[in-house]
Amino acid sequence: MNVTIRKIGNSEGVIIPKEVLQRLGLSSGDSLELREIEGNIQLVPESADLAEQMRAARIGMEKYRVALRELAK
Repeated sequence: MNVTIRKIGNSEGVIIPKEVLQRLGLSSGDSLELREIEGNIQLVPESADLAEQMRAARIGMEKYRVALRELAK
């Protein structure tokens, strides 16, 4: 299946056909991880565990922002 890189605002992207999204159980708003492996691009659905861990890390970093800044000195 061929897709074309298109201008989307100030960025560029590809449109994933609806049939492919349905087969993979994906929909608008889902997060994908982009991997570059040996000159190829892979889009992999982000695991829910990783997304939850990242959300928790962001909350912790915001809560302890001052302490983390001091530790970084």
